[in-house]
Amino acid sequence: MQDKPKLTPKDFFLYAGALITLYWSAGALIALLFTTIDRAFYDQLSGYVDPYSGGIRFAIASLIVVFPISLFLFYYIKREILRAPEKLLLPLRRWLYALTIFVTSAALLGDLIALINQFLGGELTTRFVLKAISIFVVAGFIFWYCLLEIRTKPGEVAGIRKGFLAAAIILVLASIVYGFAVMGSPSAIRKLRFDERRVSDLQSIQWQIVNYWQQKVRFPKSLSDLNDPISGYIVPNDPRTKAPYEFRLGEGYAFELCANFELASSANQQGPSYPYPVMNGKDSNDTWQHEAGRTCFERVLDPERYPPLPKTR
Repeated sequence: MQDKPKLTPKDFFLYAGALITLYWSAGALIALLFTTIDRAFYDQLSGYVDPYSGGIRFAIASLIVVFPISLFLFYYIKREILRAPEKLLLPLRRWLYALTIFVTSAALLGDLIALINQFLGGELTTRFVLKAISIFVVAGFIFWYCLLEIRTKPGEVAGIRKGFLAAAIILVLASIVYGFAVMGSPSAIRKLRFDERRVSDLQSIQWQIVNYWQQKVRFPKSLSDLNDPISGYIVPNDPRTKAPYEFRLGEGYAFELCANFELASSANQQGPSYPYPVMNGKDSNDTWQHEAGRTCFERVLDPERYPPLPKTR
């Protein structure tokens, strides 16, 4: 009767590290696939979508760092087993693989229930199908690998499963590449952040102009008139070039605010909603959508909606 091998600290940390990095990599991969699917097949009922792709960035970063570590640990464990086949009988090994089979089975069932629930709630068919495929591919891939490993006996030790290794690398690399395609380059995200700051500045200036009119019953002649050392308000400048924003008075209650943007905002771009005073008139439905380059926003103040403030003695 063959003696059971003893569990060493090295074995424990190898298997624990391999399983932890496997779970992390699988979770990051599923999150990346789900987020890219949501961005590629946007549903108006889904609400807010992070314009900076924070979920995609974190998932890609996790895969770049954790996935290679997981591959190395599993490769090293396999090499150890090839040198000492009796390690297949380690109780820890069988328990951890059995746990992984249980977790992936539960994940398959739980995510299938969640996806069907979303589908019944009006989820788009394409998104539903792609997410279901993502779950079955990732969880099914791990389930099948662990099932093969737990069934392996010392007398029939299989070598490095190169097919599984190649498939895993291809799947992760393809997901990362597609994630970058959906997310955009880091420089594009930085430009988007600068443009968002410009829009926020213009909204702040717009509200200060309205407040100025309500207090003085006239518009400021220039943006410098809005500076208030008592309240601490200082008119912001362009965050990158430090150039002042443009302000022009029109006829009656009309005025324009202009800025130079680095990217064009698409009509269906989903970003944070910004609170700002809604003006009446022909431009009452204007938004802060803009083209790349110099863009001006014409606003018409409605004195009935924003009447002058009563004078206090």
